[in-house]
Amino acid sequence: MSRTVEIDTTGGPRYGHQQYKDIDFLQDGEIVLTFDDGPLRPYTVPVLKALEAHCTKATFFVVGRMAAADPELVRDTARRGHTIGTHTFSHADARRIGPARARAEAELGISTVSRALGRPVAPFFRFPYLSAPDTTANYLRGRGIGVFSIDADAYDYRSKDPGAVHRAIVSQLTVKRKGILLFHDIQPSTAGAMMGLLSDLQSRGFRVVHMVPKSQTATLAEFDGLADKEMKRRGSANPLANRSIVLGADPPGRGGQTPGGEVLPWGTVAGKPQQAQQPSAAAQPPPVRAAPPPRTRYVPPVVDDNWALRVFE
Repeated sequence: MSRTVEIDTTGGPRYGHQQYKDIDFLQDGEIVLTFDDGPLRPYTVPVLKALEAHCTKATFFVVGRMAAADPELVRDTARRGHTIGTHTFSHADARRIGPARARAEAELGISTVSRALGRPVAPFFRFPYLSAPDTTANYLRGRGIGVFSIDADAYDYRSKDPGAVHRAIVSQLTVKRKGILLFHDIQPSTAGAMMGLLSDLQSRGFRVVHMVPKSQTATLAEFDGLADKEMKRRGSANPLANRSIVLGADPPGRGGQTPGGEVLPWGTVAGKPQQAQQPSAAAQPPPVRAAPPPRTRYVPPVVDDNWALRVFE
């Protein structure tokens, strides 16, 4: 890690040149590591170990109901010195659900992650699918919350192969030379790639910048009570921490059934954990290949539209 940057989110600034050209705080060769959608213990833990082995820090954009399922892992991530931001409550696409529910998703995510963490989170927010309608973005700006897009995408949701993640990042950085990197700590490909990828990036002269907030996010009382109910409900259920994500699976009752699984907006949580793939110490870095095609807007699987009925009951 080369340096720490304090981010002042007064006025709701936007970061990440895939969508926004407002701010550029990185120098040539500097990168920011960010992880979305977790925590999910089988894959978040290897990511944390890789970061610790390389003495570097990252920002985790945490999903509210994942935090409620494993609050200890959220706290452990923060204890290791990483920054905790938010990524809505249930990973819903803000463009599909309307302004009122998009606001509720953002606020309940902030309240739930704050409850899991035991203190206020950073005023750092990333829209699921990078889908940022103006109405919700303007609301967050009024709350003094910074919105983070990306500069380079690991495409880790496309493959379980750690080498594919490694090649995608190196290929993009070879051209861009700096930026905010997007990974998902619910993906085995990222868990398996991280140790070797960080070593390779260091050998290529890239330096990690850690973002920390100048202030914290105040929660809203109307959502704190709902967050407490969700923490209690998920704390008494079987935790998601020992399960794994199967992307693109059909939710129960909508064309597919996973015994013992739980529906998430971006896939189904299956019943058995999978071991993260780890590259061998003797393995050579994979060859750099052409970058995947530019990211297009991802159309998610069927969204669990009943979450609000369950939470707001």
